[in-house]
Amino acid sequence: MTPKSAAAAARSHPSPTSGSRSRPTPRATVLGYPRQGADRELKKAVEGYWKGRITADTLRETAAGLRRDNWRRLADSGLHEVPTGDFSYYDHVLDTSVMVGAVPARHRAAVEADALDGYFTMARGAQDVAPLEMTKWFDTNYHYLVPELGPDTVFSAHSAKQVAELREAVALGHTAARPVLVGPLTYLLLAKPAPGVADGFEPLALLDRLLPVYAEVLADLRAAGAQWVQLDEPALVQDRTPAELTALARAYRELGALTDRPQLLVASYFDRLGEALPVLAKAPVEGLALDFTGPAADNLTDLAAVGGLPGKRLVAGVVDGRNVWINDLAASLTTLATLLGLAEQVDVSTSCSLLHVPLDSAAERDLDPQLTRWLAFARQKTDEVVTLARGLAQGTDTVAARLAANRADLASRAASAITRDPAVRARAAAVTDADAHRDQPYAERTAAQHARLGLPPLPTTTIGSFPQTDELRSARAELRAGRLDGTGYEERIAAEIREVVSFQEKAGIDVLVHGEPERNDMVQYFAERLTGYLATRHGWVQSYGTRYVRPPILAGDISRPAPMTVATTSYAQSLTDRPVKGMLTGPVTMLAWSFVRDDQPLGETARQVALALRDEVADLEAAGTAVIQVDEPALRETLPLRAADRPAYLDWATEAFRLTTAGVRPDTQIHTHMCYAEFGDIVRAIDDLDADVISLEAARSHMRVADELAAAGYPREVGPGVYDIHSPRVPSAEEMTALLGTALEAIPARRLWVNPDCGLKTRGWSEVRTSLENLVAAARTTRSRLS
Repeated sequence: MTPKSAAAAARSHPSPTSGSRSRPTPRATVLGYPRQGADRELKKAVEGYWKGRITADTLRETAAGLRRDNWRRLADSGLHEVPTGDFSYYDHVLDTSVMVGAVPARHRAAVEADALDGYFTMARGAQDVAPLEMTKWFDTNYHYLVPELGPDTVFSAHSAKQVAELREAVALGHTAARPVLVGPLTYLLLAKPAPGVADGFEPLALLDRLLPVYAEVLADLRAAGAQWVQLDEPALVQDRTPAELTALARAYRELGALTDRPQLLVASYFDRLGEALPVLAKAPVEGLALDFTGPAADNLTDLAAVGGLPGKRLVAGVVDGRNVWINDLAASLTTLATLLGLAEQVDVSTSCSLLHVPLDSAAERDLDPQLTRWLAFARQKTDEVVTLARGLAQGTDTVAARLAANRADLASRAASAITRDPAVRARAAAVTDADAHRDQPYAERTAAQHARLGLPPLPTTTIGSFPQTDELRSARAELRAGRLDGTGYEERIAAEIREVVSFQEKAGIDVLVHGEPERNDMVQYFAERLTGYLATRHGWVQSYGTRYVRPPILAGDISRPAPMTVATTSYAQSLTDRPVKGMLTGPVTMLAWSFVRDDQPLGETARQVALALRDEVADLEAAGTAVIQVDEPALRETLPLRAADRPAYLDWATEAFRLTTAGVRPDTQIHTHMCYAEFGDIVRAIDDLDADVISLEAARSHMRVADELAAAGYPREVGPGVYDIHSPRVPSAEEMTALLGTALEAIPARRLWVNPDCGLKTRGWSEVRTSLENLVAAARTTRSRLS
């Protein structure tokens, strides 16, 4: 919708509050903020606590200092309200489970013995206790801990964390601090039935039990000084059933009717609200926070169509909280001016929490200053919000210099030679349908591959990475600092590859990997070797718990100047007679785990990345690599939140994977890998990838994916994971044998592989050695039982 048509729509639904009475002055806020600190202090403190290097009190002091610094910086930047309660030691959904007393039975003893240690046991597990399942937060690369609920779940209010953090902020002078909670609908819609619960149970059935707990928490927050509370309901931007919309109306009718509560701001983001918008517009809550960026821009049209929000507050998310490009301030002011006619009060905000972007682009001193002008991380986005609020409240003349500089920066990016490479564009335009399909059908390929590889039934392998030791990290740091030359660094990498290959041979693994010791990250490593990408030094973003990544920035057209993995793969293969997999990150994941350019369709960018990776696949095959794995863990993650948008996405996403892999010979085996997602939503797309073997996360989800693939008639080879690598616990051979038995109920032995859930880089060698030895033992035991 154009600004002109949006303005017309707003005029056709004038706010009943318009007239002589002045409107409240627009203010600035954000929906959430990064937790980690400028130097990932939170990560270091939590991991230090796990290792016994610091006490719980020291951990709490570090966390309090980070919260204090964040609030001070946000207030000093000009925000009227600062968020509280969005800070977490591990995950905000896990915090919500604790807040409402939804602690699984297997974790209760640990929580009762020590609340902090019990919290981390829920997140990470212990040797004899499995953790909660982990999966992706909507279509982001953030992972949340999935609540486990059942008909017998009893909720109870435990608001100590939320109240204490609010009181901290108020005591520091932030009297307009706004607590942030996961809303009750989203919490239940994200939950899953607990293990052992009979089929057919829906967590949403517990809504009437949950609402009184939220009522109690809201009363506690009001008593602690909260004027507003933000209830995040991003699940509402997905397709919702009539029954779910009825539950939404009932929930907010009940919460809105409470007398002992703060004012309620219901926040939703990542897409348009659609059919949930009229329900919330009529609900007895005081405000809505809506996303107006990307696909959520349609919220403007929809808001006008329902008559706006008369008498309510609108927090307008016009600054993109998920990507790193600077805002078009003039365009945002046009949108905001239109929104002024649609609500009693319009405040300016980010589209979602800034959890999903790095902290400060000013720290990127290695980037060309010309390029940093195009970037806005969390601190810069906060400044953009404040600028827009000032321009909206006081007129554009008050921010004229900032608007002029913004126009110049936008023009600089659009005209830069970095963004367009005619040769890359010509090659992508010449792609034909035949380029994205292998010449032989799967049945013919698999026979050739089995003859070439000669593997036993239930072949064992790993996903790719092995532990990233302190020695490896130190070697990279020494290389960057100039204390280690290139030859010395390569010698250390070669020594690590020798150790990894030797261990795998001794353990009895059938298809080996080189361990990826040279790779800092599965996306960043390749981004640093492709044209068109920018790599940061300090651009850390939380993926889960204490796992932080530095997503590269996809700024321009993509090509591959030289081979990226051939030397290390060939060296590993020279050390063994067993096949060694070539390891690549697929085109969709290269986009999803980067900050992608926003000036062309994603499908066009994916095709460019696929062609660059296709060159690498060809070089690996030419070097004799018989098995090539192209990981696509983000295929499900990037699935649009609305079903109507999914077919177009899956068309270009699966084409990009096939374009990467379709040029190989029939006896070259193509693997792919996916983890921590709802695979049942994309089984058809998994088939359309036409990979020969897929490995999938399955241990935490109790092998559910095996049944989903079997029900869909998936015809290819599958490795559902039997070792949960996101927990420090070492699974026994008997446990993994039992999981293999479950998998065999759905997948024939001739198509079943044995592998961990994911790569091993985050684990320690002591855990990995024993776990993989147990994995091989489980495979051998299960082979011996095959008839």
